[in-house]
Order: sequence, then structure tokens, then C-alpha cells
Amino acid sequence: MSYQVFARKYRPRTFKDVLGQDHVVQTLRNAIEKQRLAHAYLFVGPRGTGKTTTARILAKALNCPDGPSVDFDPDAIICEEIANGTSLDVLEIDGASNNGVEQVRELRDDVRFAPSQGKFKIYYIDEVHMLSTAAFNALLKTLEEPPEYVKFIFATTEPNKILPTIISRCQRFDLRPIPTDIIANHLSYIATEEGVKLDQAAAWAIAKGADGGMRDAQSMLDQLVAFCGEQITETNVLDIFGFTSRETVAAISTAILKKDTAKALELVHQQSRGGKDLSQLLAELINCLRALLVGKLDPSANNDGFSVELWQQLTESAGPLTPDRLLSLIDILADTEGKMKWASNKRLHFELGLIKAIQSLSELSISDVVKALGGAGPLDNINELTAQAAPVANTSQPAAAPASQPAAQQVQTPAAEPTAASQAPAETPAETPAPTAAATQPAPAPQAPAEPTPEPEPSFDSAATLTNTETTPPEVTPAPPVTETPAEPVVETPAAPTAEPAVTAEAPLFSDAQDGDADSLGLRIEEPPAAAPARRPASQPTADFTDMLSGLIEDAPEEPERPPEPEKPKAPPKQEVAAEPEPETNDKNPQLDESFYDDPLVKKALEIFEAKFVETQN
Repeated sequence: MSYQVFARKYRPRTFKDVLGQDHVVQTLRNAIEKQRLAHAYLFVGPRGTGKTTTARILAKALNCPDGPSVDFDPDAIICEEIANGTSLDVLEIDGASNNGVEQVRELRDDVRFAPSQGKFKIYYIDEVHMLSTAAFNALLKTLEEPPEYVKFIFATTEPNKILPTIISRCQRFDLRPIPTDIIANHLSYIATEEGVKLDQAAAWAIAKGADGGMRDAQSMLDQLVAFCGEQITETNVLDIFGFTSRETVAAISTAILKKDTAKALELVHQQSRGGKDLSQLLAELINCLRALLVGKLDPSANNDGFSVELWQQLTESAGPLTPDRLLSLIDILADTEGKMKWASNKRLHFELGLIKAIQSLSELSISDVVKALGGAGPLDNINELTAQAAPVANTSQPAAAPASQPAAQQVQTPAAEPTAASQAPAETPAETPAPTAAATQPAPAPQAPAEPTPEPEPSFDSAATLTNTETTPPEVTPAPPVTETPAEPVVETPAAPTAEPAVTAEAPLFSDAQDGDADSLGLRIEEPPAAAPARRPASQPTADFTDMLSGLIEDAPEEPERPPEPEKPKAPPKQEVAAEPEPETNDKNPQLDESFYDDPLVKKALEIFEAKFVETQN
């Protein structure tokens, strides 16, 4: 007998020999035992996973001498014919070369003939996705209602190219990639049968390179036997197929996790110089990081084929990293893998992706910043901290309250001092904290500090009020007894007898400006600032202080201008004259009183606007 490759020599012959597809085998066995056979089956899966092998085993089970039977004899004549592809009742059709409507029409004509030997006439179409749309449509009717003795078995690697109307008429079975450990064990079995010594590490390296395909692994083993003879080591596997050892993958992974860029690049350079496939190396690197990520999330997960020493080394290197960091590394390397598929210079993209992955480990996220600042928790406490900080700013204001008391309270008699202090808020509503502090604390000592507090520039109204407060109490009535609580002279003194009436009488425009007509006159009068009233040092005599206030009253018209009122301007003001105003006439040159020209506000307005009086003629 001529030589057969391992892929054909060790092809499964029964359901028991099928590896890694237990879900498909169990379903087919139950269907045969219970006589629940469908008229069409669709096997889907990647290359080398057993689609054709499973289809032939199913055909043997249906057409065996005692069939349909699960435990058939694979050495029976009809089973041998099916395995060799010479059976008249099992027709294998290549969909890539028979994809036209004419071939489907011939198939429909052959369906009318009954099987010659077995119980069923089975049509197996491989790569069925290669059929044209017209061929699929021509097959629909026959596929939906075939004769009882006809069975269809389709196999494909690209089910998305098959019409949904075809898939809906079939029972679909998805064959999965075979696990690496199953492939490695099967390769060891084949090596033992062939008298070849295969290292366990070499078998694992072959299985990893096969990527879930048993046929690929058997072909690689066949090639290694031809190259190495009876002794196959892992080094032979790596040298022939350009694979990277698990030690190298672990070393590069460790360098990345330890942020050792120089060592990682040196290892990649060695692999590239040795002719290794960088795309395969990157895939192995991603699988290694994936295993570490799964190991962090599930400690019971396997080590993905790494030895105990290598796995312990990897887990120690990845100990300080969180799953988010590992996930970020995998994302960066996966993006690099996608770029390398279409790049001519694969090494350049590999090194760039490696550097970017290592640099990402040094980047700080928001959660890292919070933990570094000692928060290690949600940021909801910021509002509480802000609320706690607000009273601290407010408590600093009452501390200066005793120093901002009006000077009138310092010269009053002790008996009337508490009452005047309690009534102080009515006179100065802007100074809210100061009266409260004065009511709860005794009056300050008459001795003044060495350096008196600088006097703020008093406003017009506040200066007039201080004059009345300072001069009235000593001249009106003495302090009442403590038992009686009459109204204090300072409190009962009305605010009207100030310098304002005198100014209003001499300057009528001042009254109109206060009534909101300043805009119509072109004047701008500012409101006095809500500052504390003027104070005098305790050491200064009362007479001198009175002279100072009198001087302030004389200079009152030169106070800063008030801001314009937000109210709408009223009608033009009417000039106040001694005689009753006469009705309006058509006099071209109205006569103005001399007091108008001497009005301080008018003069001030003329200075500000640089204006002058001009007689007009109509």
C-alpha cells in the first residue's frame, strides 16, 4: 500500500473517533437512534474541524447494512466505498466547480432514481456557498420536498453567503475550532503509533500553531517527521514554522508589564532577525495578556498552556495592574494587529504599538487621581466640604463689629448705652452684624488705641446724621433713670433736620434729582456707599469733632455722583419759585432766578459737562 499522509490515515471513521465536536455527534446519534432524521443538514465551521468527515460518518450510519445505525461496522464494504468516495448512493459534489444552473438541473433529474445499494441516496455538496443565486433558486423546490429516500448534506465555511431560504430548509450544525489540548493529545497518540518521540512542548507548539484545525496539526506533524526523523523537540517546531516559544512570549509580556521598553524592543528585534512571523508573535502576545486578564477576573481559569513557573512569573508582573489596565493593553495591541495586516513594514507598526502600550501604563486616569489624593471614594463629599467652609468665612465678620460702632454710642451716658445699642439697627440697616455684637457685649473703654482707625470718606447723609446724634443728646435732656425706659433722644431725633433741607431750599434742582429726575437734567448722582459711619478717635475732643463735621457738611455738594436710578425718567422738573407759577407763555427768553445760576449742583453740572448758558431765539 502506498504512503498516506497523517490527515487521511488517521481520519475518524466512526462517531467515537470525532474529537472536539461532542454537541454535533450527540445530536446526530440521538436523531439516528430515535428515527428523527431530517431531509437536509448544513455543517458550518472553519477549515480542518471535521465537516467532511462528519458528513461521511453520517452517510455510513444511514446506509450501513443494518442501518440506520449508530454502531455500524466501518470495515463493511459499503462503508469502505463511502470513505473512499466510490459509492453510487453517496454523491460528493464540489460546489466551486459545479455552481451553475445546469448542474442543479442534472441533480434534480437524478433525484428521481432510487438508491441502488443503500436505503438512502445522499448528496453531499462541499463549499455550497460557491453556488450561484440562480443555482440556489433552482434547488429550492427539490430541497424543500425531496423524495423520502433522498438526503442533502451541505458544508461551508462562509454561511453568510448562502441564501436564507436555503438555510431555513436545513438543520444547521456549527462545528467549533478544536481545543489546543485535544489536538496536542491526539498528536502524541499519532506519534506513538508511528514510533516517533514527540516532546510535550513540541506537541503543544504544533497545536497552538494549528489554530483549532486538526488537519493542519496533522500536516505539520507529518512535515516535522520528514525533517527531524524520530525525535521532535520544541526547537524544531519553532525553527521550521517560525513560531515563538512560550518563554519568549512570557518574556515580552513581562517586559511590557514592568514598563521595560528597551528590553521589549530588543526581544522583538531578536524574533524579527530570526525570521519569526511578527503577526503570529503579536497574536500570541495578545492571547497571553488575555489569559492574565481572565486570571485576574476568574482565579480558577487555566493558564493557557504556560508552565507553572512561567505563569507564576506573569501573574507576579501583572499583580499591581488592574483589569482596566490589562484591557487597555489588549485594545492597543489589537488595533496594532489590524494595522499590521495591510502594512508592508510590519515591524514598524509592531514597535509603535508596543511603545504606545507601555506608555499607556504610565497614564493616570481620574480614578487614579482620586485615589492618589486620598479620596478613594465618590466625589459627593465636595458639597459637604463646601458647606462646612462657608460658615468659616462668615465668622470672620462679627470680629470687627465692635470697632465699627458709631461714635455717638461712645459718648452717650452709661445708662442709655444699652438701649441706644439695641436701636442701632434702625439707623444703620447695612451694618447687620455690628449691632448684634454691641447688644451682647459691654461698651468699649473710653481709652482709644494708640493709632486711631483711618476715617473713611463719609457720605452726605451719614455726616448730617452724625452731627445730630453728636450734638443733640447733651443739649436736650439728661439721661433718664435706669428704671424708666423712655425713648432715647438719639433715637427720637428725626432724620429730617439735616443739611439736606437747607441745600434743597437753596438748590431746587437737588430735590428734583432725588425724585428721580436727574436723567432729565443730565446729572448723575451716586448713592452713598453702604459703609460704616464715620468714627472719630476717642481721644479727640467733642468740639474739634463738631468742627470737623461742620466742614464736611460745607463740602457735601462735592460728594461723588450717584449712579442713575433704574426707574424711567419722569416729566421735566418744575422750578420752585417764591411766587405762584404763572401759566406758560410764548416768551422767547424766559427769565431765570439768580438762585438758579448760584445753585451748587448747577455749577457742578456745568463743570462736568463743560457747558454754559446760551440764550436762544425762536
